Amino acid sequence: MIPQHLRYSRDHEWLTDDETATVGITAFAADALGDVVFVELPAPGTVVTAGDPCGEIESTKSVSEVYAPADGEIVEVNPALDAEPGLVNKDPYGAGWLFRLRVTGTPALLNATGYADLLDTP
Repeated sequence: MIPQHLRYSRDHEWLTDDETATVGITAFAADALGDVVFVELPAPGTVVTAGDPCGEIESTKSVSEVYAPADGEIVEVNPALDAEPGLVNKDPYGAGWLFRLRVTGTPALLNATGYADLLDTP
């Protein structure tokens, strides 16, 4: 189920609609990755640009880049992922969040319906 209260990028990241947004990857992305074994995220204070890579998630299957869903500055990373990166799989919309971003610019993001349509597109 795709949470209705979040916004989504075409790269399968989600974010809350706040000035300081919480960011993570979608359940679809977490499932596609397989068991996550390591997460590398940008340090607080890092300025990111929407659509640019800003971290990596390593799973038993592959390594995938994390893309910034909006322009802004990283203000916090999820410290729990250091000890338990599998939270990304277990709870991608909750405890498995990746970082918090002070948003300075937001590109056109998808609502839940638009994201569901993206997943259904061949």
